[in-house]
Amino acid sequence: MVKSMTGYGRARQTLNGRDITVEVKSANNRYLDTTVKLPRAYIFTEDAIKQRVQKAVSRGKVDVFVSIDATGADEAVVTVNEPLAKSYLEVLRKISALNPSALRGEYSAVDVARFPDVLTVTKAEEDLESVQKDICAVADEALAAYNAMRAVEGEKLAADIGARLTTIETLTGKVEARSPETVKEYREKLTARMQEVLQSTTIEESRILTEAAIYADKIAVDEETVRLRSHVSQLRTMLTSEEPMGRKMDFLIQEVNRESNTCGSKCNDVEIARVVVELKAEVEKIREQVQNIE
Repeated sequence: MVKSMTGYGRARQTLNGRDITVEVKSANNRYLDTTVKLPRAYIFTEDAIKQRVQKAVSRGKVDVFVSIDATGADEAVVTVNEPLAKSYLEVLRKISALNPSALRGEYSAVDVARFPDVLTVTKAEEDLESVQKDICAVADEALAAYNAMRAVEGEKLAADIGARLTTIETLTGKVEARSPETVKEYREKLTARMQEVLQSTTIEESRILTEAAIYADKIAVDEETVRLRSHVSQLRTMLTSEEPMGRKMDFLIQEVNRESNTCGSKCNDVEIARVVVELKAEVEKIREQVQNIE
């Protein structure tokens, strides 16, 4: 299945109190180039996300954006500085002993907790493995949406390329049909010229045949048209392949262009020249489309 190198996918889930959003977008590129942008606190998941991108994409400039709202996942842990609390109590008792009428002798836990540094509130340590699993799960969903969009675009590209390949086959048939006619016309012109120069209606037939054969060999495009049809057949097969074929198609379309140029340079005929111009125009349009294929 042909896939476009350009696409976009987005996914959002709330997992274990974290609101995770992942966006994936890509542009054309000769090789796979992945960039992952994460909040600083979650940078440890970068390699895991890149590995997932490598499994889903073979080439292209891929950008992954991850945003995380962890407000709902924040857990506070309260700890008691017991030695400090005991010290506060001992000091309070001493003060009470000095002035019993001013201070009561018993103090509640709330009283002691109000003193500085008795209670410490810290954020609970995150389970990094669990966090990475959640982020990657959302990333997988975004990549699935991204690949679905690329597949839709790929179908359009394949349909367009397929139609142009049909046009190339039709134009190749015109070149094949016209080529023998050019030899016949050359033979007639050659005969007429020799009759005019020699001022005789009797011309050595073997000489005409020899000259016509040399000309026919010179302008023969049988090999080129056979290769053209072979290349077109291979391109059609590639359009149905499950593997990424963009690079191979790019190489093959260059070969199609080369055969087209050879046909144009060999055939010294206005009609064939027009057909070759049309053929090359179709080849160029396919080449542009192939640049978008993974």
